[in-house]
Amino acid sequence: MTLSQCIQHYRIQFFILLLLISGLYFSIVPPMVQQWYHDDNYSHGFLVPFIAGYFLYRRLDEVKQAAVEPSNLGLLVIVFALVQLTVAWLATEYFTLRSSLIVLLAGMVIYYFGIAIYKATAMPIAYLFFMVPVPYIIYDAAAFPLKLFVTKLSVEFLQGVGVAAVREGNIIMFPALTLEVADACSGIRSLVSLLALGVAYAFFINPGHLKRWVIILSAIPIAIFTNALRVIGTGVLAQYYGASAAEGFFHEFAGMVVFAMAMAMLVGVGVLLKGRDVKR
Repeated sequence: MTLSQCIQHYRIQFFILLLLISGLYFSIVPPMVQQWYHDDNYSHGFLVPFIAGYFLYRRLDEVKQAAVEPSNLGLLVIVFALVQLTVAWLATEYFTLRSSLIVLLAGMVIYYFGIAIYKATAMPIAYLFFMVPVPYIIYDAAAFPLKLFVTKLSVEFLQGVGVAAVREGNIIMFPALTLEVADACSGIRSLVSLLALGVAYAFFINPGHLKRWVIILSAIPIAIFTNALRVIGTGVLAQYYGASAAEGFFHEFAGMVVFAMAMAMLVGVGVLLKGRDVKR
């Protein structure tokens, strides 16, 4: 049985399943989309389904050529997803609750189409995890040490160029004012989005497995470095032009510039790695 024949054969079941899943996740998915809209940390969530769809489109030939061999192993994955959904609903744990939809999707692919089709679609399915907001307990655990590191790095640079500044935790104190390095300036916000886009970019240019990981992991130091530049710039402006010069429009504009710079650096890493392949 080919993939198209399988879809045609189970079309009524798929339609019923679509209705059931829509009803099951009706109160789960829309609030997640609202969080994408209201929380800048996860605004990239709007792009994730489209990027996953593009990856699936690039693998269509591979998917069509893969053998369709429905596997009962998918039932175990489906049951696991439903248990995950139930436990997460009882515990009010949103990451597990929302990500159960992706696990359920993987189980259905295995059950109806088989392991070969799942392997061909595993990357697009797995990429959907980037659209699920990370639990804030993990977010805060990562943001706090990043704030301290960025603050320390920024103060050392400011002192090195002659700006009078001292550090107290994530607070930078100047002679005339005090600045706090908040979560937005720690790099965690850029890191979440940059990792999602970095994975997409690495798989798009496909430089090989090792270089792909280099591109993805380079998002971490890039996010930290660029946000340190943002803090340094804010500190210099605040020191010489007053706190008002470093707030409002500049603060928001600097955030956009920093992310654009981070993306440019990430693309630069990919270009350098691809360039080495061309030279060889």
